[in-house]
Amino acid sequence: MTAVVRILLRRIVLLVPLTLGIVLFVFLVMRFSDVDPASAFFQGANPTAEQLRQFREENGLLDPLPVRYFAFVGDLLHGDLGTSVLTRGEVADQVLTALPLTTQLTFLGLGIAVVLSLLGGLTAAVYRDRLPDQIIRVVSLTGVAAPGFWLALLMIQYLAVELGWFPAGGYINPADSFTGWLKTMTLPALALSLPVAAQLTRIVRTSMVEELDKDYVRTAIGSGLPPRVVVGRNVLRNALVNPLTVLGLRVGYLLGGAVVIETIFSLPGMGKLMIDAVKNGDPAVVQGVVLTTAFGFVIVNLVIDILYLLVNPRLRDSAA
Repeated sequence: MTAVVRILLRRIVLLVPLTLGIVLFVFLVMRFSDVDPASAFFQGANPTAEQLRQFREENGLLDPLPVRYFAFVGDLLHGDLGTSVLTRGEVADQVLTALPLTTQLTFLGLGIAVVLSLLGGLTAAVYRDRLPDQIIRVVSLTGVAAPGFWLALLMIQYLAVELGWFPAGGYINPADSFTGWLKTMTLPALALSLPVAAQLTRIVRTSMVEELDKDYVRTAIGSGLPPRVVVGRNVLRNALVNPLTVLGLRVGYLLGGAVVIETIFSLPGMGKLMIDAVKNGDPAVVQGVVLTTAFGFVIVNLVIDILYLLVNPRLRDSAA
């Protein structure tokens, strides 16, 4: 068994207690919250005490907490996220309807952040302490300080309302019109990605500078290799180790930030689904959205770990 396979198996095994911990945490938080599923079900009515008791008994809300927890885990293993107390529909169906949009927004924002940070960080490192580096430093520090929701409001005001370049909200399915989809997703993806891109730019720049100062770079350039070849083949790959680690952590920000951004741009994704569920007091839907988002974060970090192995041969060698 190769070192890479052993490391990946170790990562996957560690995901089991992590996932169980997430499930337990979400279960306890929702069970000890002030939201009463029975009261939410009878919203707009005046149920009697007997009706409330009957609802709780039929839905297992009167069972001991350990019994409810194991029943909850058993349902999750079968892909059952519960039933909405308001619509009486399956939460999994609502999540599957909203998830594609949030996935599109998150990964479009992630792609923009990666491209901008690589371009900005590489340029700043190559021209360090000169004018391009100073400009990129000011822009990235401004981006770090600017919250995504504020950027979203500015973009709506200037790029959508005043200039009319993009719609101020709404969503068009890419199957219906790819151009329309791109227009509706550009501003949300930019608002979501720019703070992350600004942070990653500083990290890429620092890693590149440290790598450029190493002896093997001077030796390679002194041997006659073109600087762009040395930077592209060796320096950039070695310098990506630290940014990849931070990128895995920032995916959680992108997933969480999508909730706010979707609400601002009226996008029917996971964020809007959760906000509506919170407003209407539908705990099963809130629980389903939180669990799906948490599981997505875990899976994305596993992918980041795999990429980390690919760009860091020293880690593979240490495990051999």
